[in-house]
Amino acid sequence: MILGRSFFRMSTYNPLMRLEQRAAEADQLIEYLKQQVQLLKEKAIVQANVREEKKLMVENSKLKNDIEVLKKQLLEKEKRRGVPEVAMPLADNGVECISKPATPKPSGPAPSASPAASVQSTPPKDECKKKPEKKGGVKAEKKQAAPTQDEAKVDVSRLDMRVGRIVTAEKHPDADSLYVEQVDVGEESLRTVVSGLVNHIPIEQMQNRMAILMCNLKPAKMRGVVSQAMVMCASSPDKIEILDPPSGAVPGDKITFQGFPGEPDKELNPKKKVWEQIQPDLRTDDRCIATYKGAAFEVAGKGVCKAQTMTNSHIK
Repeated sequence: MILGRSFFRMSTYNPLMRLEQRAAEADQLIEYLKQQVQLLKEKAIVQANVREEKKLMVENSKLKNDIEVLKKQLLEKEKRRGVPEVAMPLADNGVECISKPATPKPSGPAPSASPAASVQSTPPKDECKKKPEKKGGVKAEKKQAAPTQDEAKVDVSRLDMRVGRIVTAEKHPDADSLYVEQVDVGEESLRTVVSGLVNHIPIEQMQNRMAILMCNLKPAKMRGVVSQAMVMCASSPDKIEILDPPSGAVPGDKITFQGFPGEPDKELNPKKKVWEQIQPDLRTDDRCIATYKGAAFEVAGKGVCKAQTMTNSHIK
């Protein structure tokens, strides 16, 4: 009887254990399958990214090749057109030659120009200069542009001095020491000139008088009247004399200086202080001849300019 009950219990216990074991195995299998599914998903994503990356690399390589082909074609066409090549730095401090358009040549004769506008040299073809590397990350200082030949040269050739005729002179309405003159310097119209000569030269001697005038000072307003030139005079602390041109000179005749060739500035720039640098070397000599560093104020073919009596005096 007891044996029968024990056998019955064992027979019912074994199937339950097998079911529990199978359930546990099923859970493990499900978990394993979940992990495998997740790995497959991640693998699929990686493969898709790799395929996309390879595709982009192929397209990028193709684009680079197309660009190189186009650059070569462009260089060949520009070489045939005579465009010179200049060096351009690459990112790796190498040098790349690229074409630079040449300055077109005018078909007709070139217009006259001052020395400052002379043609500058064009870089030679196929010139390849390596750009110097920057050290320490410090930016290179910008080099100031070299002054032109005219700007570097400061001498009397930059002054526009001419023979003029003071047609009329009258006292300034608002200044007792100033004359207002109308002067013929060889132009279509007269120039208005304001001079501080009232205390030195009688007004009668200012009428219809020949003189030397500097014509390229910047016009300046003097007590409400714009002065367009300056009458050149021999000057001392207690005396002033207007410089006289040579006999036979006419309004508009240029004043020249032997050894100082060149064309005058159209208008002197006050900021450059050209007049202030030249003026100390303007003097009369011991024969009353007006000079610059020993070179006489001269009208070509007609003679030299002089003061009446003042020797070794400054000219202003």
